[in-house]
Amino acid sequence: MLGALQGFSTISAVVAVGFVLAHVGVLGLEARKILADVAFFVASPALLLVVLSRAPVGEVVSSGLVVAVVSSVVVLAVAAGVARWRWGMGLGDTVMAGLCAGYVNSGNLGLPIALYVLGNITYAAPVLLYQLLILTPVSMTVLDSQLPGARAGLLARLAGLLRNPITVGALLGLVLSVTHVTLPPVLLDPITLIGNLAVPCMLIAFGVALRLGQRPGEDVERVATLTGLKLVGQPVVAAALGAALGLRGHELFVVVVMAALPTAQNIFTYSLRYDRGVYLTRDTIFITTLASAPVILLAALIFRGA
Repeated sequence: MLGALQGFSTISAVVAVGFVLAHVGVLGLEARKILADVAFFVASPALLLVVLSRAPVGEVVSSGLVVAVVSSVVVLAVAAGVARWRWGMGLGDTVMAGLCAGYVNSGNLGLPIALYVLGNITYAAPVLLYQLLILTPVSMTVLDSQLPGARAGLLARLAGLLRNPITVGALLGLVLSVTHVTLPPVLLDPITLIGNLAVPCMLIAFGVALRLGQRPGEDVERVATLTGLKLVGQPVVAAALGAALGLRGHELFVVVVMAALPTAQNIFTYSLRYDRGVYLTRDTIFITTLASAPVILLAALIFRGA
C-alpha cells in the first residue's frame, strides 16, 4: 500500500495548501475560478498531449480495457439515471453526477498505484486512455451543448468538440502516439512545463473550495449515493465481469483496484468550468479520496490470494 499512501498524501498536501491560502486570505473564490480556467484551457490540454503522445495506444486492447469501459459505463448510467429521474437534475448536472460515479483518478493516483501496488505502470493505461479518448470528449460535447448560445444539431456538436481545449489536447496526443512522432525539445519542453501546472492548479482550487465554498456534508444523500456507486458498485461490476472473462488472481486484482480508485480531481475543474454540480462534485471527490484507501486494501486482502 506504500504507493497508494504516497499518492494520497501528495494530493492531500497540495489541497491543504489551497485550504490554508484561502483561510489566511491570500486566495479567494475568484482565485478558484482563475486556477480552474488555467487548468482547463491551458495546462490540462498540454498535459493530455504529453501523456497520450507517450502512451502505448496499440498495447491496451485487452480484457482490462473491456472491464474498465463496461464497469465505468454501468455505474455512470445508474448515477445519471438517479440524478435525472430521482433528483430531478438538468442535463449538465446529470452528466457531472455520472462522472462522479464513473470517472476514476487514473492519473495522479492511478499511475503510482499501478506501479507500486500492482507492479506495472501500464496497468493504468486502459483506464487512462478510455477516459481521455472516449469519456472526456463525449462528456465535453454534452456539457458544451448546455452553454449559453450553444447551437443545436450534430454539426454544431462536432464543431464544439473540436473547439474544446481538453479534446484538442487529447486528439493531438493520440495522433503523435499513433504516428510515433516525437516533438522536438524546443516544443515539447515548454508544453511539458505548462502541463505540469494542471494537477497543482486543480488541487489548490479544490482546497480553496473546501475552505470558502458551501460546507461539506450538506447534501449527504446524494454524496453517499455517488460514493457508494464509485467505491462499491464499480469494483463489484469490475470483479464480476473480470471473472466472467476468465481473469483470475493478479489479473482480476488489477481490474478491481483500478475500478476502486476515487473520483478524479479534474472532474472538479469541469464542474467549475461549466458551473454544474460544483459542490456535489467537490464533496464526492473528497469522500471517495478518503475512503478509497481502505477499499483498495480490502481488495488486496481478497484478491491477492485468489
